[in-house]
Amino acid sequence: MDTEIRRQIAAERRELADLLSELPQQSWDAPSLCAGWRVREVVAHMTMPYRHSGLSVVAGLVRARGNFDRLADRLARQDAAALGPRELTACLRDNAEHPWRPPGGGYAGALSHDVIHGMDVTVALGIDRRVPGDRLRVLLDNALSPRSRRYFGVDLDGVELRADDVDWSLGTGTPLSGAAQDLVLVLCGRRLPEGRLRGEPAARFTHFVH
Repeated sequence: MDTEIRRQIAAERRELADLLSELPQQSWDAPSLCAGWRVREVVAHMTMPYRHSGLSVVAGLVRARGNFDRLADRLARQDAAALGPRELTACLRDNAEHPWRPPGGGYAGALSHDVIHGMDVTVALGIDRRVPGDRLRVLLDNALSPRSRRYFGVDLDGVELRADDVDWSLGTGTPLSGAAQDLVLVLCGRRLPEGRLRGEPAARFTHFVH
């Protein structure tokens, strides 16, 4: 299983690098789905594990008083200011087979990291990229745990997520329908553009304006 997921990770990174290499310069300064981050900060964050050693991250965590979000934000802004689009894209491509895994997340977590942040870019820019089904299934089956939903602060009380393109649902209550990859973004606390979600609860998860 790890061998297959690593293959998926490498393919995802290379495909995203191809996409990023085609973006016009102004797109790198456009807002992403990550609040407060432009596209360039998202890509800087995606590639952070390849530039910063484990020891430097630990030291940064100490300075950030154990707050990883604060550290990640500082590093993303620092690296986005220091590196241009070509360098960030090359960093992603050159590390397609890098064995990084998030603490406690395994390779499924690494794939989730790349897929979700890739969508933070493509959905915000209005790019119609469909995540391959085998990669999406790894996220749906393995990576989007109750723990991760608590981390993102997602309130699904009274809501049933119901994918309309694959056989998958989660929760009970009033249906919220959409493509499985858009529902993944809901689980990660993202606010989506209008029209991507259907059902009475859609307004709760639809506030991003491109």
